[in-house]
Amino acid sequence: MTQASNLFPAAEAGFRTIRPRTRVKRSRVSRWYRRHERAVLGATGVIAFFLLWQVGAWVGVIDPFFFSSPLAVIAAGIGDVQTSVFWADTKVSFFELLIGSVLSLALAVPLGIVIGWYQRLTYAFDPWLNFFNALPRIAMLPLVILWVGLGVEMKIFIVFLGGFFSIIMPTVEGVRTVDRQFLDVARSFRASQRLLLTSIVVPATIPFIVTGIRLAVGRMLIGVIVAELFAQTEGLGVMIARAEAAMRSDQMMFGILIFTIAGILTTEAVGILERYFQRWRPSSEEVEEGM
Repeated sequence: MTQASNLFPAAEAGFRTIRPRTRVKRSRVSRWYRRHERAVLGATGVIAFFLLWQVGAWVGVIDPFFFSSPLAVIAAGIGDVQTSVFWADTKVSFFELLIGSVLSLALAVPLGIVIGWYQRLTYAFDPWLNFFNALPRIAMLPLVILWVGLGVEMKIFIVFLGGFFSIIMPTVEGVRTVDRQFLDVARSFRASQRLLLTSIVVPATIPFIVTGIRLAVGRMLIGVIVAELFAQTEGLGVMIARAEAAMRSDQMMFGILIFTIAGILTTEAVGILERYFQRWRPSSEEVEEGM
């Protein structure tokens, strides 16, 4: 008996009673935090950054001449928004950004789907897509100016180049990576080419398109700033250049902050679309369950 108890000590001790886990009722504040945790932590990080920036400017760790301070940037922004020149520059910049992004999206998505769907077109266009995607758009500025001049058309074209290749490359890749099981099942039911594209290829490619748009946002904003700094005609980039000539770092930071906020808001909006359209992409598990 002693030997058996040494071999099985848990048996001698008896069974342990497992009680059901009780669910702790959280407070209303705790439930609200759990639902908005991402936004709360993100806002906390941003506020902490600006507080450290302001405190650093106060104690002299950060030189206000070079980096200004949040309060000085706010004061400069309040002064700028009361002038008609600021709103004229803002209107021009966002018009260039809007038209260039719409054109790039309207051309890159259908071309990317067609190139990715037909294999021979993929072989023909793939080297050129890689070449132009790797080509720095800034290096093409002198040529673009020679073609269209220093007007709004030049800046729209630079924005278009920044967005077009960022969208068409993921679109082509998305079409090429569509699950062959879906296409084989659809072809077995004699689905036409148009039905294959509209019911399988396009829904499966939408997450890739949205990802390309997120990548294109930053490049298009860079294109607007660079084109306006180069042309020196009108726009928020010109406002930043004027502030640099006047050695107004607070006004420069305000102009940069406008582009930064525009990029963040656009990226977040595209991210919401990405999460929404992600459910369009069918999975193989769903197909197996349906079969």
